[in-house]
Amino acid sequence: MSDNELGLFLRTHREALSPAEVGLPAGPRRRATGLRRSEVATLAGVSVEYVIRLEQGRDRRPSPQVLSALAEALRLTTRERVHLHRLTKSADPGFTCRGFGDPARTVRPTVQALLDRLEPTAAVLLNLLSDVLAHTAGYRRLVGPMGLLEAAQPNLARFLFTDVRARAAYPDWDHVADEQVAALKQGPFRARPDLAALADELTVTTGEAFTRRVDTLPGLPKASGVLRLAHPGAGALRLAYETLELSVDDDQRLVVYLPADTATAAALDELNRDRPQPLRLVSR
Repeated sequence: MSDNELGLFLRTHREALSPAEVGLPAGPRRRATGLRRSEVATLAGVSVEYVIRLEQGRDRRPSPQVLSALAEALRLTTRERVHLHRLTKSADPGFTCRGFGDPARTVRPTVQALLDRLEPTAAVLLNLLSDVLAHTAGYRRLVGPMGLLEAAQPNLARFLFTDVRARAAYPDWDHVADEQVAALKQGPFRARPDLAALADELTVTTGEAFTRRVDTLPGLPKASGVLRLAHPGAGALRLAYETLELSVDDDQRLVVYLPADTATAAALDELNRDRPQPLRLVSR
């Protein structure tokens, strides 16, 4: 697996951006699906040779000024700009602003109280490894029948890639797998021994389905969206999810799921029929 995360990030964003989005003409003989390296170089005020070196991983420490210029050229969001700067820091294998301590598995009392207040909404607390640290009863009713919580230490990535039931549970399995790999890569990834060990495990047990995504996907998952689930009892569900990052000291994220349509709202109310509160539909 390649370790050129900075080059991968720059290339995928370049290829995803059309000339029209940056005010350039497409031209009649254009073959590239996104921007050419020469166009990015012109927009950023650097040489095309330097853009090539960055994408190929031959230069992994561009200056803050160059990074800002590239971020402008590629129309990066604030979140993407922060991630871009982190990638340049991680080019030094000896650097990490997070440290190499054990993955955070302790749930703070106030976070647990927040989960309790969210009942009967489905919500789950995950760490950097996608270990399931805590969840609401609503989440257990949602994913329990799928088998996700059966392990002594449930892990979303391990379940998704190694349990055959996951492909039946997630109709959009390929997209969900993309997002899960992006979540694992969001941070030090190989620089952390625990993340590297999980990646090695999934490489052995899953093979190309995992390694291809590691090599081609930048590490920045979507913070919100709509997830489709095939629930054994409730049927087809569409869930709007929102990811809330806790403090850096926690290194944890809270994912909350709400019904994305009226049919899902009714199905979840039925799953939670022992609780009187109706679930509110989120318009999408």
